[in-house]
Amino acid sequence: MAALQWDPIDNKAVDTARVLAADAVEKVGNGHPGTAMSLAPAAYLLFQKVMRRDPHDQHWLGRDRFILSAGHSSLTQYVQLYLGGYGLELDDLKALRTWGSLTPGHPEYGHTDGVEITTGPLGQGISSSVGFAYAARYERGLFDPEAEAGTSPFDHFVYVIAGDGDLQEGVSSEASSLAGHQQLGNLIAIYDSNQISIEDDTNIAFTEDVKARYEAYHWHVQVVDWKKTGVYTEDVQALNDAIVAAQGVTDKPSLIILKTIIGWPSPKKQNTGKIHGSALGADELRAVKEVLGFDPEQTFEVADEVLSHTRKAVERGAEQRAEWQKGFDAWAAANPERKQLLDRLLTGELPEGVEDVLPVFEPGKDVSTRAASGKVLNAIAPIMPELWGGSADLAESNNTTIEGGASFVPTEHSTHEWTGNPYGRVLHFGIREHAMAAILNGIVLHGPTRPFGGTFLIFSDYMRPAVRLAALMQVPSIFVWTHDSVALGEDGPTHQPIEQLSTLRAIPHLDVVRPGDANEVAYAWKTILERRKGPAGIALTRQNIPVFERGEGDASGDTLASAKNVAKGAYVLAEAPNGTPDVLFIATGSEVQIALEAREVLRGEGINARVVSAPSLEWFHEQPAEYQEHVLPASVKARVSIEAGLSLSWDKIVGDHGRSVSIEHFGASADYKTLFREFGMTTEHAVAAAKESLASL
Repeated sequence: MAALQWDPIDNKAVDTARVLAADAVEKVGNGHPGTAMSLAPAAYLLFQKVMRRDPHDQHWLGRDRFILSAGHSSLTQYVQLYLGGYGLELDDLKALRTWGSLTPGHPEYGHTDGVEITTGPLGQGISSSVGFAYAARYERGLFDPEAEAGTSPFDHFVYVIAGDGDLQEGVSSEASSLAGHQQLGNLIAIYDSNQISIEDDTNIAFTEDVKARYEAYHWHVQVVDWKKTGVYTEDVQALNDAIVAAQGVTDKPSLIILKTIIGWPSPKKQNTGKIHGSALGADELRAVKEVLGFDPEQTFEVADEVLSHTRKAVERGAEQRAEWQKGFDAWAAANPERKQLLDRLLTGELPEGVEDVLPVFEPGKDVSTRAASGKVLNAIAPIMPELWGGSADLAESNNTTIEGGASFVPTEHSTHEWTGNPYGRVLHFGIREHAMAAILNGIVLHGPTRPFGGTFLIFSDYMRPAVRLAALMQVPSIFVWTHDSVALGEDGPTHQPIEQLSTLRAIPHLDVVRPGDANEVAYAWKTILERRKGPAGIALTRQNIPVFERGEGDASGDTLASAKNVAKGAYVLAEAPNGTPDVLFIATGSEVQIALEAREVLRGEGINARVVSAPSLEWFHEQPAEYQEHVLPASVKARVSIEAGLSLSWDKIVGDHGRSVSIEHFGASADYKTLFREFGMTTEHAVAAAKESLASL
């Protein structure tokens, strides 16, 4: 048995946590008290006895990470943050789920100190925790690969609390499979198997053998059953022993199946769906307090000796931090170059010379933007060791492989094509797009590296919940989406994106970037890597498109503007022939060439057209109003957008007199030239649209 100091005051603190959870939900009138009540011993054990954390520094590199995947049970975490001195106070618990509080309905990253990740939708937390564990291993490989296991300042654990709902969501299956494959021994998940959800007994929909399932994923699985004797006993020692055993298993992630009774010790509502997601009610709350020996007339009752005891976590955290610092300082002294790299990464700055290494693509050639992207990544990779990534089984199609880099996978999983190394930088997600996005989020949240993951643009639909969470948290995950229009061709409508660009642009704080030629790709990547405000998705062509001949600065006469202007989101690529535009063409991606051709046709008819390349509407809308007016003058109301997808993104930009050359229906199976001709993505249609717009004035 592992030594565990557990005194009567600890029992009182656990019971205090239960009552606080019940009181908080009762006060606001809604929420999820049941799990927070029955998980109070487990959460208290982690925060007070197990995890290495400094309540006064949520960014400490050496901390163990904690992820509440069952985010609806936010009080499981909030109460421990209060008791442990992380910054929450009793008034914050009283303000649960109300406007402006630090205790929203689900824990929100960046909003409440001590919260590592936003885990609203079920399954996202445990899936992103796999990314946390990925990142811990990769960062160790960057900074301290030679150290013996458990001796490095970069060694720590990732702890997760998950529930039945998390394990039912499909994304957790994808991510858990990868975790076992990767042998992530630093990942320890406690699965609260209370078998109750909103529809009550989960047997109505969930009867699988979770233990066998996770053993099949190559996890180390233990069961701690607090119901096994027929008399419910919260055996904290048994749970602690299981955690210690899990810490000792270094070649597998660990799942501890903790069998609990939701809402314990509520006399009438324990083990029911009612206590999962609604207040106990005055009578039942009174009964709970009586069972636990609390004054039923009091609310938010916390004994002084309890808070004094639990706030010792601050002192313990400072001591742990000081001890860790000794090892970190010794590492820094012995590894000055690695320390310099760490310092740069923590600032978020790119290394010097990124622009100097960007490839320059010669005009007169046709290059797909996906191929250009691959060349850019491989040009940057040698000076950015923090850049790592791969694909959801589409490496050759997405061009996401860092050449010469080992695969991030245990050596034993090497194949004929790929050489595995636990610290490799080429990621293989298999055909698991949703898990890929969640894992990327976890990697970014864990630390300062820059991961990316690729698939076809159409399969961004599979990733969308995790992409949305990245945007909600405003973390700089990078998504590479190739095959960005019907021009992917013969695979047909199931693989051809139509609505995806517009619907992705509808996500706040997500940058959607669709470069118009190979040199735009280079500066798009540079800009994405420079920005840390939120996630970005870069949409790239399968088909070859022209590399434009450009000048060094802004557009002038018939000289096209430099691709450096990509950072502004939209820019004047080709000025109107006489300098004053009659009509504006605004295009993205492979359709920019159509706009340039249409400009020439209209020139021959005495109509002066300006071509605006708009790789990122989000970046453009960040620019000063004066710049936006310069690019798209309000006085020029004749406008045409050209994009091989829905026109939905363009209505406000083209205005009442504008027209959109777009595709408002699903695709078909044919070569891309046929599809563009049949679906009207042509110079002729662009010219006709410009004339219609002019005629409407």
